[in-house]
Amino acid sequence: MANQAKAYNFKARLRSEWALEKPSGEILPLSEVIRLLAAVDATGHIAGACKACGVSYRHGWGVLRDAEKEFAAPLLDTSRRQGTKLTAFGQHLIWANRRVDARLMPTLESMASELQEELERLYPESQPRLRLHASHGFAVEGLTQLANGLDMLPLELRYRTAIEALASLNHGDCDLAGFQVPVGEFEKPILQRYSEWLDPEQHRLIFLAVRNTGMFVQTGNPKNIVSIADLVKPDVRFVNRQIGSSTRSLVGLMLQQLDIDPSRVQGFDNSEFTHMAIAAHIASGMADVGIGVETAAWRCGLSFIPLAKERYFFAVHRETLQAPQMRHLLDLMTGEQYLQYMAQLVGYDATGMGSVQTMETAFGPAFARSLSASRKELSKS
Repeated sequence: MANQAKAYNFKARLRSEWALEKPSGEILPLSEVIRLLAAVDATGHIAGACKACGVSYRHGWGVLRDAEKEFAAPLLDTSRRQGTKLTAFGQHLIWANRRVDARLMPTLESMASELQEELERLYPESQPRLRLHASHGFAVEGLTQLANGLDMLPLELRYRTAIEALASLNHGDCDLAGFQVPVGEFEKPILQRYSEWLDPEQHRLIFLAVRNTGMFVQTGNPKNIVSIADLVKPDVRFVNRQIGSSTRSLVGLMLQQLDIDPSRVQGFDNSEFTHMAIAAHIASGMADVGIGVETAAWRCGLSFIPLAKERYFFAVHRETLQAPQMRHLLDLMTGEQYLQYMAQLVGYDATGMGSVQTMETAFGPAFARSLSASRKELSKS
């Protein structure tokens, strides 16, 4: 039993690392180089970077100098007055790494959650886990990390689009399905996308937060992008979210409202899977504009142009609300620790977080009635 108790404390983790292979076949790992470059960028000098990375000055300096020799390009620009900065080459390296991390993170976290589940199945006395399917978001990410730090509330996360998550809930493959709905004129058409999977009789909604969604542009907005209409400018490169995502659907609706064919938008078919990947794409100079949650723009030092506010919910089966694990989750969402986390998320408003709502309360009686009628017609057919 002691061995079982120890096993329960393990958390499966998967991380991305990249390396370079020389023509000779020799492998050059870049993880330490990237960490040091990122620390130099943050601290402004090599000594501070080495301290932050837990290595000696001699070792850190040697690693960076060896990397410069291998790349045949300078990574650092040092002056007595201004300290140490990264060269353009060095900046591109760390942004490439951030872009890779942002792109792979949902896949790696989902795979780690699956691995954790497989390991726990080896122990018959392991705790039941709440299964959450949701698109990537900073509030969801923080909730998962906090929940998995508590032995009483293991939370299994799979990153999915909103429709995939709601379909999983209907098929019994998850306990909570995350989805977002824009406030205002685009609410109804987005809700229609979800209507096949939402049941006013069987489902209840747990409110998470309102978040700001808008355009990310380079600091100072050099392309003078102020609205969706500017996506068709010939010198503007756009990066989109993946097919099936609610953000991509929102962009499509906004273009449709302006009678703009998506084919006129340069880069409309280029896509990323997370808000941070969109921001890193722009920060690294690979695109001029993308759309996502304000938090990602702030973290990457980009300018943000608001477009919409979105309400984020978890859909659940009403009979599961009284389950002990679900009650623990609701207590966690309204607890001080998570409230403090949400308070520091730029672009999020957590007022009313953790409240349980019906479809009628959340979206109005007309939508709830039409949803019920649609489901009755589907059941007849």
